[in-house]
Amino acid sequence: MNILKHMSVVLVALFCAVAALGTPQAQAQQTESRLYEITKSGTLKVCQYPLYYSISFRNPQSGEIEGIDADLSKELAKELGVELEIVESSFGTFIADLQAGKCDIGMFGIGATLKRAQAVAFSDPYLLTSIYAVVRKDGPVKSWADIDQPGVRVAVSLGSYIEPFMEGYLKKAEMVVVAPPATRESELVANRVEVIMTDYPTAVKVTDEFDWAATVEPDEVLRLTPYAYVVSHGDQIWLNYVNLFVETIKLDGRLKKLAEKNKLGPIVAP
Repeated sequence: MNILKHMSVVLVALFCAVAALGTPQAQAQQTESRLYEITKSGTLKVCQYPLYYSISFRNPQSGEIEGIDADLSKELAKELGVELEIVESSFGTFIADLQAGKCDIGMFGIGATLKRAQAVAFSDPYLLTSIYAVVRKDGPVKSWADIDQPGVRVAVSLGSYIEPFMEGYLKKAEMVVVAPPATRESELVANRVEVIMTDYPTAVKVTDEFDWAATVEPDEVLRLTPYAYVVSHGDQIWLNYVNLFVETIKLDGRLKKLAEKNKLGPIVAP
């Protein structure tokens, strides 16, 4: 845990340094921004993936989206003084949705990667997570060493940052890519896979809700990744506002409070 904390601080420092690199001349010349469009229209359109446990998960009973980003999107709309409109998206489609103007921002625990940063702009990070495995207690996988073995099927979500990482990581096991509306969890329940690869939020949620599920931690920190909000390239004014929002909720305690509410306290970014 201490190693993870140290790596978290280093990663956030590097991430913020990269994010701070900008073109002052371009910022000075910008006269139009989605920020102005949002306040003028009175509506903030937020892309969210409604199948993400602890982040933005649609409660099947109430129909409401719950999780830390469900809560924080409401806080952002409140700060802007506008109404909130949720636009359903996914890890495989959020970049296209942003570029098409379907939403103003993506808020659903999106891993900030260099590949994604070629297409969209990331805010400062608000969460940091490594990769974990979730298995059935009565299944064949008991330790991390049991995962990359012949005959073991490992599920990952289509478009997630975990997908390309596990593609290179697994040498013997079979990787199963799961696309919406199917979920990794449903594949595990149905015994179509032996393992799902996920992050801290999903690992916590699944093991909390299902007594048959267990979390398997890797022997070392795997693919420590910052989670950030995402906007279209070229709008520094809107990105600056989102970054200020992230900094504000860190300072005033809202981020910590809502993270703990959703059992994500241990992965809040410093």
